[in-house]
Amino acid sequence: MIVLDGGMGQELLRRTGSTPTSLWSADVMLRHPDAVVDVHRDYIDAGAEVITLNAYSATRCRLDHRGRSDDYEPLQRLAVELAHRARTEAHAEDSVRIAGCLSPYEWSYRPELAPPFEELVPHYAETVRLQEGGVDLFIAETMASADEGAAAAVAASASGLAVWVAWTLSDDRSGRLRSGETIAEAAAALRDRGADVDALLVNCSLPESIDAALPALRRAGDEAGVRIGAYANGFHPIDADFTTDTTVDLLDRRADLDPDGYLRWVERWVAAGASIVGGCCEIGPAHIRAIADRFG
Repeated sequence: MIVLDGGMGQELLRRTGSTPTSLWSADVMLRHPDAVVDVHRDYIDAGAEVITLNAYSATRCRLDHRGRSDDYEPLQRLAVELAHRARTEAHAEDSVRIAGCLSPYEWSYRPELAPPFEELVPHYAETVRLQEGGVDLFIAETMASADEGAAAAVAASASGLAVWVAWTLSDDRSGRLRSGETIAEAAAALRDRGADVDALLVNCSLPESIDAALPALRRAGDEAGVRIGAYANGFHPIDADFTTDTTVDLLDRRADLDPDGYLRWVERWVAAGASIVGGCCEIGPAHIRAIADRFG
């Protein structure tokens, strides 16, 4: 079993009292770098064996749209630096891996906003180039379409590091990606595009949607000969109108996903074949500690 960390953005906003922006955790990283280190360390102390760079919203696309292109490379490097600092301070260099973060090109949950595969690959390759010297593996996470996940995976495969792909699922509990594509179609896109992938996951979705997707994910993992995993968010269903002008404070947190409640879902996923588990948005260190105590 591999235990991942939990969400960063909401945890940072709560701890710092920062106002949510469309650049979300990237702005917090500039203003409160010590808080980023603290959150990483809290996840390590809770039992996480993999921590992911706080670079989810620090993409060139998002920064370009807001006239902050010059912040892209410094933010990427800062995310690497802060993760390493946390791991060193926790004396966990031999027990914790750092994952590079490849996030949606334009915006979360909106697959129709992403450009074609051929345009996405060089974008992701640029991020891989900036992160690869400071990470142990890559996670392409919250991928809302087959092409977006494949583009990130192809770019990351060139690094020679392990590559995990995590798709976000529709909140209709169909077990399909937010694009409407099936897990089988998304996995086939990885194979057809030549991506070298070491794990298939689903993330940043309702626990109920993950439950619905696990049988297909397990079949895809078995066919590819790789691990599967899951890490849900703690939101109520996300409206289709979640746009580039929307901030995370408009998303409603579920009251039933406390550490014990969330652990019950994780136990179901492990029983269904998942061997990589953790948390996404609104899932914090206490949740990860419950998972690590049970499975770590």
